[in-house]
Amino acid sequence: MPLMLESLNKFQPRTKNPACPVASERVVVARRREAASLRGMGSEPVFSILGPEAPRSPVVLAVPHAGRFYPPELIEQARVPMERLRALEDRHADSLVEQAVAEGATAVVAHMARAVIDLNRDPREIDPAMVEDVISADRLVLSGKVRAGLGLFPRRLPACGELWRRRISLEETERRIAEAHEPYHRALAERIEAARRSFGVAILIDCHSMPPLPVRQAGGPVRIVVGDRFGAGASAAVVDVAMAVIEGAGLRSARNHPYAGGYTIDRHGRPRRKVHAIQIEFDRSLYLDATLDAPTPNLQACGTLLATIAAELRELFDPSLPIAAE
Repeated sequence: MPLMLESLNKFQPRTKNPACPVASERVVVARRREAASLRGMGSEPVFSILGPEAPRSPVVLAVPHAGRFYPPELIEQARVPMERLRALEDRHADSLVEQAVAEGATAVVAHMARAVIDLNRDPREIDPAMVEDVISADRLVLSGKVRAGLGLFPRRLPACGELWRRRISLEETERRIAEAHEPYHRALAERIEAARRSFGVAILIDCHSMPPLPVRQAGGPVRIVVGDRFGAGASAAVVDVAMAVIEGAGLRSARNHPYAGGYTIDRHGRPRRKVHAIQIEFDRSLYLDATLDAPTPNLQACGTLLATIAAELRELFDPSLPIAAE
């Protein structure tokens, strides 16, 4: 089912100045100290920070699962072909944020593949069976994701079973956390705080993509899921605005089901402190081809949709609008 481009193009955000003053500027890629490469895993930076140096929007975007860099050392350890490892990716979700960044938002975008380390997991969500050394139980969180093989270091997938030829050392787990996971979340926290200082509020949008959901009721499948950890990550108004934009584009949306958000929302969402965090999951078939691999022309329309959500959320907290005082 193609994205309803006509509906999306007709949707009019309520922004007072739709011609954003930075829309024509070149997207800035800031590769700072936090974006250093992971030692022993090639020279590619773990992530990049995109957007203006000084915040021009309260919106910060995160893309933890779209990294496409697979270090040679990792490939050597894999017992499955590359296409199986790529199944872990939110394929090309990094391209969804480009328009929002061009309009003033900031984005922290992972380059390192999720197969190396999952940046949307608690650093304690480690499957002990993956590690050569004994890990104290009080250092672990054996969540449902870990038991399903999708912890901090993905272990297996339903279609192919175990992913790796051998276990990794405790030292290696600690290195990946120290050199990838913590710098990524530190960079997010710094950009969020910079936005909150500049605007009095910050809105984090954690961007993901999902396999097409089954049709469970009349009206077709849900195409986009907005999660706020069941109210813990953001005010209800933030989710309401995002879903209104999606529905206005002619797409069905759902709140928290089946994806409510993960570690990123838990770690950074603090609505009582004026930091709102939501997760947005795009159906991959909206912008990828039939094999869910290559982008289609609808990628740009999905990026427009995300940029519209960002613009509407910025207006939600504009102090000149009555809703900000409610």
